[in-house]
Amino acid sequence: TPMQAVILAAGRARRMQPLSDHVHKALLPIGQTTILGRLVDNLHSIGVRHLTVVTGYRAQDVRDYLASHYPDIEIRYVHNSRFETTNNIVSLAMALDSMNLDEDIVLCECDLLIEPEVLTGLAQSGEPNVAVVDRWHTGMDGTVVTVKDGFISGVFTPDSQGADFVYDGTYKTLNIYRFSKEFVSSTLHPILSAYATSVDDNCYYEVVLAMLAGIPKWRIAAHVVASSTWIEVDDPNDLEIARFHFEPDSRCKILDGSFGGHWNFRLLDFSFIANPFFPTPAFIAMMRHALPELIASYGSAQHVLNRKMALYVQCDSAHLQVLNGASQLFPILRHRWSQDTVAVPTPTFGEYARCFPAAIQYADRPGVDIEELDDLADRARRIVIVNPNNPSGTVISTVDIVKLAQDHPRTTFLVDESFIATSLQSSIVSILEAEPLSNVAVLTSLSKVLGIPGLRLGYLYSRDTELVAAVGADLPVWNNSSIAEFLTEMLIKYRPAIEQSIAKTREAMSAFATGLMALPTVSNVSTGAGGFVVATFAQDSPAVGAELRRRLLEGYGIEVKDVSGRFADGRTRLRLGVRRAKENQRLLSALERVLGEITTCSPGVGEQ
Repeated sequence: TPMQAVILAAGRARRMQPLSDHVHKALLPIGQTTILGRLVDNLHSIGVRHLTVVTGYRAQDVRDYLASHYPDIEIRYVHNSRFETTNNIVSLAMALDSMNLDEDIVLCECDLLIEPEVLTGLAQSGEPNVAVVDRWHTGMDGTVVTVKDGFISGVFTPDSQGADFVYDGTYKTLNIYRFSKEFVSSTLHPILSAYATSVDDNCYYEVVLAMLAGIPKWRIAAHVVASSTWIEVDDPNDLEIARFHFEPDSRCKILDGSFGGHWNFRLLDFSFIANPFFPTPAFIAMMRHALPELIASYGSAQHVLNRKMALYVQCDSAHLQVLNGASQLFPILRHRWSQDTVAVPTPTFGEYARCFPAAIQYADRPGVDIEELDDLADRARRIVIVNPNNPSGTVISTVDIVKLAQDHPRTTFLVDESFIATSLQSSIVSILEAEPLSNVAVLTSLSKVLGIPGLRLGYLYSRDTELVAAVGADLPVWNNSSIAEFLTEMLIKYRPAIEQSIAKTREAMSAFATGLMALPTVSNVSTGAGGFVVATFAQDSPAVGAELRRRLLEGYGIEVKDVSGRFADGRTRLRLGVRRAKENQRLLSALERVLGEITTCSPGVGEQ
């Protein structure tokens, strides 16, 4: 069926400022082209040879770009001089007024980046009128639709999505449609023009589509696409996300510089470690219900936070300080211990090296020699023990740590237990409550064990009253959000669910390790604890680890942690957070293919 296309490109794109102050949003670069260029290329690929482009803001820039890059495409320009005060309903009405409505029409907005299969599926649909949609997920905004029996059953523009609007089960429109010439000429065009002229010229054209959605003769089919195939570029954040998706060779660099925010990137993330079985659906539902009140409320004072956390930890609140994530303690310790000799394991969590740049390093090979620690305690004023250690997974007996502290009362032992819940070792806190040792401080992040890294929750425990008081003095009045505080209150109620989730994580670690050991070139898998495993490969070059990570990310949208350069032996190692079985299997399948590619196609990689 012959098709022509309409591209709406009139808007000023205020949300894209300051990037759009001196260039049209659609002309921002993506890879080797621009947002607009990629859209026109995709339209051309499905046979569109006639374009109607509605201009407004920086109209000449748009015309010059299309003239120089697409001289062989017939382009009609329609200028909306009222682009500052009207909405897209006017732009679309003006486009249809100017066109010969003798072909089906593909309607697109200029800020869309799409993979070719989006338009291919649209063109091949057997329905006369089609809207491209995606299942709604966090981060989307704009017009939302409901779908019944494959057709649009309801259209909800942003101003109709009130506080009680339920997004579950809805779909986001991509603002890409295909309309039959009969529908456009007999119904859409006249109603759209009348509405824009006589009713409201500052609304979305979807208002008219909502009016027509219930008419059986002109019903609109829903063509559902995957989130990985498109991005709407409304603001500079969207542009960064778009570059992650449409410039695959930039993905490693983007993630390396972000240290988080991965919800923005459509990837399967094995690099960060968090309990995959908690929070439970019931816990999420409870938090969702409480959210409106929580975000309008201040959190409590520190002593109240300490009391609530102590109930979960089962200790005296006088021995504890709640932290806004365990990392909050690092600058405090750096200041307090700056003149002391500090020892830290290597490798370990990078914040310890940043906190104590002059520290003595003791080896985790993997495996820590307790006798070496015993000797070190005679020289170091402070010793950091990460138990289990990250990224090695090495676990030290809690009993051995207690004995070290007893034998060296003048040395302070900072025991980081952020990963201990999934190990077979018990926390040292219960021992210290019964048998106080003032030279032991326990640091715990709850982000991992509770699967809540976004809420930043942890605590310091010690029987050293001076240390606990000093840390408390360095904390602000409102140190935790009301959301994190409410979650802390709920931990006691959900303790059985938390314990069940930890048991499931241990089982998942074992099954994951078995699957990894079955892969070619995997020589060892560490499953000591921590909610993660460390896979060691037969290749003996760190370059292989970097290549594995790059290929998994660029080719499969899977992020892993390459820790090859963190160990002295130079072996290739990946640290992999444990996820649910289906996701773990997706990684195993992708990793097997990538290992085959490296072995057969890149024999020199291991020699770099």
